[in-house]
Amino acid sequence: MTVSQTPSIPFTTAEALATLHETCESTGLDSQDARLIRLGENALFALPAEQVVVRIARSVEVLDDVHKEVAVSAWLNDSGIPAARTTAHDQPLIVRGHPVTLWHLIPDSGSSATLDDLAGVLRELHGLAVPADLELPAMDILSRVSERINAASVLTDEDRDFLLTRRHELQCAYDALAFPLTPCAVHGDAHNENLIRTVDGRVLLIDFERFAFGPPETDLAVTAIEHTVGWGTRTEYDRFAERYGFDVLAWKGYSVLRDINELKMTTWLMQNVNEDAAIAREFRNRMNSLRNPDAPRRWRAF
Repeated sequence: MTVSQTPSIPFTTAEALATLHETCESTGLDSQDARLIRLGENALFALPAEQVVVRIARSVEVLDDVHKEVAVSAWLNDSGIPAARTTAHDQPLIVRGHPVTLWHLIPDSGSSATLDDLAGVLRELHGLAVPADLELPAMDILSRVSERINAASVLTDEDRDFLLTRRHELQCAYDALAFPLTPCAVHGDAHNENLIRTVDGRVLLIDFERFAFGPPETDLAVTAIEHTVGWGTRTEYDRFAERYGFDVLAWKGYSVLRDINELKMTTWLMQNVNEDAAIAREFRNRMNSLRNPDAPRRWRAF
């Protein structure tokens, strides 16, 4: 379903709000009490009165991923994995050049899901047989990184050359890895912030944009890298690895996945440096880390 398209303009909070209001006008939803949940790869707005979440992607270049999100949601729910569900609207929509999807608002208990919860969900997800008609793409672990780097106005020429060179080196290193675990459906951004504990005690999986078919080690490495940059304790990580049944930190290929995740986390944050001075400072902190691989990581989460 196409609502309207406009030439690509910077994806700021103001642009996301304009897209939200136009979406609500076209679908009959009330946007007056809209609350921004997050501005990152996507903008997410909650509409409490409607019990709907509006998810706005940056550009139509990711439309295939948005179609995939809708299909994955249906598959997970049919397979018995509690997961976010789309509304009955015909979707995705294209509004102001942005793919938009509408989701049922999940009644959040306010209590964060744990790494134990994440390990259990990933173990179940990785054990699912993928139906042929789902057509999951092959894992492209460095997808969008080059696009972010080339589009960034905040980079010096030296910064850009450094990041693009690093991306190429890491792609080559990744392609040479021999993974010990069986390929399967992977989430692609598997951290516990992509789980929601509901008021009735269930834990729901959200954010299906990066779903793919590939090595499960790539999902496990997300939690491992968060531990190594100072988000969480070693005890919490060890419980995660034990619950899942595999410790990716002990695998000799982990350092490549670590470096890839650091690059992705840095270029993801880079997209919003003009939104907030704290984000700009943290981006420079991460760039310094990339240039000094042996230095301790003290990263701030956003």
